[in-house]
Amino acid sequence: MNTVDLLRDVAAEHPTVDAFVDSAGRRLSYWGWDRAADGIAAGLGDHGVTGGDVVCLLLPSSLEYMVCYQALMRLGAITSGVNQRLGPDEVGHIMARARPRATVVDDGDGRELPAAAGLELRWSELAPYWDAPRPALPAVGVGRPVLICWTGGTTGRPKGAVFDHDNLAAVAELTGVLSAPFDRRLSPVPFAHVGTMTRAWDEIGKVITTVITPPRWTAADALRLIENERVTVAQGVPTQWELMLREPALETTDLSSLRLAATGGARVPPDLLRRMRAALGVPVVNRYAATETGGVISGSRPGDPDEVVVETVGRAAPGVELRVVGGDGSPVEGGVLGRVQVRSKAVMRAYWRDEEATAAALDPDGWVTVGDVGRLDAEGNLTLAGREGECYLRGGYNVYPVEVERVLADHDGVAEAAVVGVPDPVLGQIGVAYVVPAGSVDADDLRRRVGRRLADYKVPDRVILLEEMPLTAVGKIDRRALTELAMAPPAGAVG
Repeated sequence: MNTVDLLRDVAAEHPTVDAFVDSAGRRLSYWGWDRAADGIAAGLGDHGVTGGDVVCLLLPSSLEYMVCYQALMRLGAITSGVNQRLGPDEVGHIMARARPRATVVDDGDGRELPAAAGLELRWSELAPYWDAPRPALPAVGVGRPVLICWTGGTTGRPKGAVFDHDNLAAVAELTGVLSAPFDRRLSPVPFAHVGTMTRAWDEIGKVITTVITPPRWTAADALRLIENERVTVAQGVPTQWELMLREPALETTDLSSLRLAATGGARVPPDLLRRMRAALGVPVVNRYAATETGGVISGSRPGDPDEVVVETVGRAAPGVELRVVGGDGSPVEGGVLGRVQVRSKAVMRAYWRDEEATAAALDPDGWVTVGDVGRLDAEGNLTLAGREGECYLRGGYNVYPVEVERVLADHDGVAEAAVVGVPDPVLGQIGVAYVVPAGSVDADDLRRRVGRRLADYKVPDRVILLEEMPLTAVGKIDRRALTELAMAPPAGAVG
C-alpha cells in the first residue's frame, strides 16, 4: 500500500466527501482529487517529468497544489514544496540544492526564477489536463523518496528532509488527538510546510477535509472559515491565536463545531491559554514538532493541567521515543539540560544531497538531533530552553531565551515576548527583549520582574516595545530580524 493506492480506495468509498475547501468556497471532493491527479500527471508527463525527478511547487496553498503533489506521486517523482513567501536568496538556495527537473509556478507569481529551477511550468500550461485521461503510470515504490521538505533555516541554510510513503504512513499513526475520522481541519500554514506535506496519508486515511486559509492569513478569515465550514480542529501558532482572540468578529462567530484547538511553534503564554479555553470552549493542546521528525514529536493531552500546557511541550507522542543527551551523547535525566533527540518510524531518511549534514543529525541507531535544548521531568514532559544557536553567552554565563520569555509573558500586560543575544564589547553578548504590549507595561518593571525570578545575568539589558513581532514565512517569530533590530535599535527604544 502507498499513498496513491490509499487515495484511490478512499475516493471509491467516499467520493463526495470534501478533501479540500478554500477560502473562496471552491471545493474538491476525494473523487475529484483522484481524477484530477491522474489528469495533471498526464500533463507533467507530457512535459518530460518522470520517475525519480524532483519537481518544485512554487504555488500558493490551494487545490492545485495538492493535485500536483498527488500527480507527482503517481509518476514516481519527488515533490519539493517552496514557500511563496521566501525571498530570492532562499528560493535560489533551495533550487540549487534540489536540482529540480521542473518548477510549477502560479500564474500570478511574477518573480524571475533562478537558472537552477529547471523547466518553468506555469499552472495555466497544466490546467487543461485537469480532466485528461489517466496516463500509463509506473508502479510506485513505497521505499523511494516522495517528498523533500525544507527546514526553516533558523540555524543556517534550509536543509531538505527526505520522506517516503512509509514515513507518511507512520505520521498517520502518530498524530494522536489531532486527527479523527471525518475531521474538518483548519490549515493555517503554507502547504510547503511539514505540517501539510507529511500529513497526506493521515488526512486521506481518515477522510479529513482540509479547510485552506488565504495565502495572506487574517484572523477574520480564519474565524469565518471555522464557522462556515464547521471546522472541528482549529490550528495556529500562538501569534495567530492571539490575533483571533482580539478579532471583534469572535464574539459573533459560531464555534460549536470545534472539538479541539491546537497550537505550537512557540511558547503559549498562560493568559493566552486561559483566554483560548474560555472563548473556544474546547480542550487546547500544545504540540512540538520538527521538520526532520515528520512533524511529530510530543504534545500535551486534553485534560493536562495548565502548567504542563504552558511550561512544557508535553510528553512524547505514542510511538515516538524522546530523550535529551549531554555533550558526550549519553542520555541525561533529572531535569538536566541537554540536546533533544527523537526516534520514530516517521523520522526523515536523510537530508537531500547533504551527506555531511545527515551524518551530523541522524545517528546509525535512528536518533535524530533536532537542534533544540531542553530537559525532561519525571513524568516525561519536555521543557524547551531554546535552539542550540539561540543560547547567548553573557559575561561567561549561558542564557536560554525561552526561560526569560516565559517570565516576561507571565505579565498581564505582555501579549508576546522574544529575547535575543547581541554582541557587546565588555560582556561578549547582552540580552535584548522585545515585547508586544497587551496593556500598560514599563520596561524597568519588566526587568525587575525577571530579576526577582531568575539569575541576575539573565535580566534583559534592554527592553524594546513593538506593535507587532516580525514573523517568518511560516508564522513564527523571526529572531534573525529581531537581532538585526537590536544591533541598530530604532528610535523610541527604552530600557
